Amino acid sequence: MDDKIRTVTALPQGKHSIAKWKEDQLVEATDCLAEEVPIALTYNGVSHAVMLATPQDLEDFALGFSLTEGILQNKNELYGVEVVMQPNGIELQLNIATERFVNLKERRRNMAGRTGCGLCGAENLDQVMRIPQAEANIIQNQLQSITWRSIQKAYTNIQSLQVLQQATGATHACAWVDDQGNVDLVREDVGRHNALDKLIGALAINPPTQAGFVLTTSRASYEMVQKVASIGINMLAAISAPTGLAVRIAETYNVTLLGFVRQNQHVIYTHAKRIKHE
Repeated sequence: MDDKIRTVTALPQGKHSIAKWKEDQLVEATDCLAEEVPIALTYNGVSHAVMLATPQDLEDFALGFSLTEGILQNKNELYGVEVVMQPNGIELQLNIATERFVNLKERRRNMAGRTGCGLCGAENLDQVMRIPQAEANIIQNQLQSITWRSIQKAYTNIQSLQVLQQATGATHACAWVDDQGNVDLVREDVGRHNALDKLIGALAINPPTQAGFVLTTSRASYEMVQKVASIGINMLAAISAPTGLAVRIAETYNVTLLGFVRQNQHVIYTHAKRIKHE
């Protein structure tokens, strides 16, 4: 897939002139703003979805979104991605396997004529709770146990690796952390789901050799748990809180879910046996 990807330059941040009031003084300055750009995903020439995302790591995003949404079952079903600038945004033109495209068209046909859907693409309650069958070997070694010190190490280090957040203060990050607490890979976006899809796409292209977990700077919604479970990750740590549905899904699919990961603290919501506090 990699040799068939063509990219264009798109800036993830922009400059803006501002007036800043601080300590009883008004001064003119320049601020960095994170960009939100409409990103259209088309599969074999057919438009599927438009997302608002930060325009970087778009090839990772295209693959990760396709896997976690169940459009693809493995990375080899994506034959190529072309990133094309359009007047009002960016189009990701994906070329996918015929079988997967036929399944996608059938899904779109079933959606036709329905309005007011809060969970688009779901026809019934069972589909809402689905765990997409993405490739099982993205994560070859599931995490067996980890110490609280490794979690704290990752929390301490992730902030210095959030380049966009440091520049703009407006982005989320998702990181792959090995079982020693080393932050091996970070992806950022204005949307937490987009950041996770980018991370998962990057992991699919270069699968990690060590067991590990995902650390996110956002809250843990049920979609976040679904996405990590879909590729075999069995631990998600969030700096903010989880939702009730996220906890129930994590419990069902054997995902250790942590929230409120802060300095010298965290809350374990499910499958606490993996965390060692000796």
